[in-house]
Amino acid sequence: MTTATPTHFTAVPLDKAYRLLNHGPTVLVSSAHMGVSNVMAAAWSMPLDFDPPKLTVVIDKSTLTRELVEGSGQFALNIPSRALAAQTLAVGTDSARVVPDKLKKHGITTFAARQIVAPLVLGCVGWLECRVVPEPHNQQTYDLFIGEVAAAWADARVFHEGRWQFDQAPDDLRTLHYVAGGQFYVIGESLLVG
Repeated sequence: MTTATPTHFTAVPLDKAYRLLNHGPTVLVSSAHMGVSNVMAAAWSMPLDFDPPKLTVVIDKSTLTRELVEGSGQFALNIPSRALAAQTLAVGTDSARVVPDKLKKHGITTFAARQIVAPLVLGCVGWLECRVVPEPHNQQTYDLFIGEVAAAWADARVFHEGRWQFDQAPDDLRTLHYVAGGQFYVIGESLLVG
């Protein structure tokens, strides 16, 4: 199901976009091509470059998401919060090739991206709209995709002034960090050194 843009959805300057991923969260990779869209979970993503901002994510060859990303040349990384833990695990476990209506089954609602065709996932606290930087060797050998960030957004309740502000936000807005076997940790308290 697609819905309107969330209330706390605010632009992030592209020179600060890397900070949305710098703390190592689990992400939801969303993609769309020729009227088909999908969302899958990924634990392996990271910032790569500042100017223009780039990131990397591993997308397995067997996934529908991979097919859609290769078809469109675009994807989004959505940063889910604690409130989406069950859905994140579910869309990372169920394959859209086996469960074609997995987004509906698991209560994933999307809204329109601004710069790309891939949908954005409602309930996340960060969104990075990306265009694929073609690196065929890395994609085929390592399933590693490079994305140039075209637009970045964050939930203003938890990311503002170019930084995560988890200490002042509700616990349900803390990000997820996958460790295996269905277990996540949520981001903890801040520690400022220096």
